[in-house]
Amino acid sequence: MTATTIETAARRDPRRAGFALSEKQTWGLLFVAPYIAIFIGFVLFPVGYSFWLARDPQLYVQLAADPIFLRTVVNTFIFLVVAINLKMALALFLSGFFTHKRWWVKVLAVLFVLPWAVPSIPTILSVRFMLNPEWGVINTLIFSLTAEDGPNWLNNPALALSLSMLVHIWKSLPFWTLILLAARLAIPGELYEAASVDGAGAWHRFRYITWPSMSTLYVTCTLLSMIFTVGDFNSVYLLTGGGPADLTHVLATLGIRYLRLDQIGMAMASIVCALPLVLPLVFFMMKRLSK
Repeated sequence: MTATTIETAARRDPRRAGFALSEKQTWGLLFVAPYIAIFIGFVLFPVGYSFWLARDPQLYVQLAADPIFLRTVVNTFIFLVVAINLKMALALFLSGFFTHKRWWVKVLAVLFVLPWAVPSIPTILSVRFMLNPEWGVINTLIFSLTAEDGPNWLNNPALALSLSMLVHIWKSLPFWTLILLAARLAIPGELYEAASVDGAGAWHRFRYITWPSMSTLYVTCTLLSMIFTVGDFNSVYLLTGGGPADLTHVLATLGIRYLRLDQIGMAMASIVCALPLVLPLVFFMMKRLSK
């Protein structure tokens, strides 16, 4: 049946007009159907199945009674507050540094992007091997310089969590720096030239030109980074494995601990507990973008 025939039939019977599809709509549905199937199969079904496994309220009572869970919540808040703010502040500073047009700055920019461009698993595992207390390159260097053994980097919970945050910052900092750098380069140079003629220094140019032009993007990037960090599995699990004694877990890795203990319901419940962190961030981000 051609499109003309469908339109003619719709004119004869108005009740069928709402159900008739044009040729373009039919082809559109055919092209969209594989993506809808993938979304249902790999997003909606796993999420729905996870909620179904975590439906028992008793799971959350057991979860709240687990001291590892309480420590994990604290670790997650520390990770978000410290790592995100430090990372975004560094990204803002470095985006200004990389606007300089000297040749060696361009070379540094290429080297700076490499940690983000290289896959996470081999790079973080390499850092873990470097921190090995017996044969790691860092402790080997310390011994060669001081004739004393280096610390057991990953055996101290506070130090191990700090190193996880440092690895997270090192790995994702280039991405956010590039975004803020693009925002800086989009600011008209005439504004800076006029400010310099009026005698404005570097701080005043940043305060009255750069920051007002970038503040919305900076806040949006911070919210996005927080959402990504809540689900960041690699930085903690590949470096510390949640150790020592399961004291460096975050919500993104706690589910693996319960899975290894064959507690699937607890694993799904721990993942669901991350939603009160993620959903408000998504809400504020979308509300801000809608403006």
